[in-house]
Amino acid sequence: MKRISRNWLYTFIAIAFISIVLAGCASEPDEAGGTENDGKQHGGELVIATVSDAISLDPAGANDVPSFDIQFNIFEKLIKHDENMGLQPSLATSWEAVDDTTWEFKLQEGVTFHDGTTFNAEVVKANVERIIDEDVAAPTAYLLDMIDEVVVIDDYTIQIKTAYPFSGLPAHLAHSAGAMISLEQIEADYAAMEEGADPGSVINEKPIGTGYFKFDEWSPGQYIRLVKNEDYWDGAALLDSVTFKVVPEDLTRIAELNTGDSHVTNQLSSSDVAQIESTEGLAMLQQGSVSLDYLGFNTQKEPFDDERVRQAITMAINKEQIVDGIANGYAIPAAGPLAPNVFGYDENLEGIAYNQEEAKKLLAEAGYEDGFSTSIWTNETRERLDIATNIQSQLSEIGIEVEIEIFEWGAYLEKIGKGEHDMFILGWSNGTADADNGLYPLFHSENMGPPGNRTFLDHGELDSILEEARQTADEAERIELYKQAQELLVELAPMNYLMHKDYLSGLREEVKGLSMLPTKFLLLKDVYIEE
Repeated sequence: MKRISRNWLYTFIAIAFISIVLAGCASEPDEAGGTENDGKQHGGELVIATVSDAISLDPAGANDVPSFDIQFNIFEKLIKHDENMGLQPSLATSWEAVDDTTWEFKLQEGVTFHDGTTFNAEVVKANVERIIDEDVAAPTAYLLDMIDEVVVIDDYTIQIKTAYPFSGLPAHLAHSAGAMISLEQIEADYAAMEEGADPGSVINEKPIGTGYFKFDEWSPGQYIRLVKNEDYWDGAALLDSVTFKVVPEDLTRIAELNTGDSHVTNQLSSSDVAQIESTEGLAMLQQGSVSLDYLGFNTQKEPFDDERVRQAITMAINKEQIVDGIANGYAIPAAGPLAPNVFGYDENLEGIAYNQEEAKKLLAEAGYEDGFSTSIWTNETRERLDIATNIQSQLSEIGIEVEIEIFEWGAYLEKIGKGEHDMFILGWSNGTADADNGLYPLFHSENMGPPGNRTFLDHGELDSILEEARQTADEAERIELYKQAQELLVELAPMNYLMHKDYLSGLREEVKGLSMLPTKFLLLKDVYIEE
């Protein structure tokens, strides 16, 4: 559930009421922006202080939330999620299953890209074929790799044929992997690849989508600036521009909110909630999530190649300490990898219970009676560093000495993607709210590394269950298979499933109309700054 401070909520209700009363007499904006008769401010630049820079602005080049945060505003998909993770029309007006392996999509007409080119069926075909092209090597290709063929029926109708029945295809197309890029830019990018350039080099330089904001400027490590798409097909955004400003330090982001140098801090550490709520002019936005925060083990390296060691470490960590002491109660302990609001979640799943004495016995069984030395890696996020420090302390009680190493976000993803780590702290935001996307990328052996399986788990039985679940059209059978997978994952313990955390953002109270999806994406189209 989303929570906003009470004063902000009262203000929002009042504005919403006024906007309803005045909607019938709304006028066009004047040339300078100004205020329309809808009760909302038009124009202005919103500054969002973010923890990390994007890795790539090419949808086929990223598999991380900071990158998707930016892309979400530039590109659109055929289908989008609402705030309850329901599927809604976007660039597709409707869709239906024609038969077990064929989906038909009707497309929006009159939509143009930021370069003025037309969105149509040929564009969709090129985008889908690109995301699953092995030469492009998109880390999110697993989401659409069941697609066999995209057939253009007419300019605004396509059919997507899959290798097996896959009921989750619409949800997968709502993921950032399904973002639509200008056809001319795709062709230019392939031409650059033929000359030896990396995939996405052209797109990453100046991404071209159909979204309500368009790319303006990227100063790596500093900021990314987007500007309003005046020709947006579904009504222009209220803001003139949005700048995503990279501010890694939590307290610096809070300071920027206080001074007005930033309007929003995304994310907000739960440790700073009290400060936000006690400061006049600031408010908090809270959104329940489909996320998982976890401690991952490199299952290919000693001693973590022994599941008894992984189970012992899981058993030795009191998750309640982390939920209450670090997340400050804005989370629930996780039994397994799926959050409660994800399709396929097993509400009866029993995780590994906290028991340090049993943990010591398991370590002794595995040949580590005297413990061992190891390391935990994390990026600069204060909350993750706090989790690593807490785990370091708890594991010392069973004889495991832990060194903590901190990396910049891009370097961090690269290194754990290569399997250079022992243990690491990370999260997974399930962008489809379906069990397939919470299990298949994280644990199937084909997805080792950047696609998601950074624990490098390789387990034939689990692979088979996940493959069968993907290919089963019957919903009850899928749920049963995912139940089996979750039970097996508790036993295998490739990671310690720590918690399902609420997403928190801080904002100045003059920021109106801001909301967030359970995937963490901020919805910015209807945001305005009240002066």
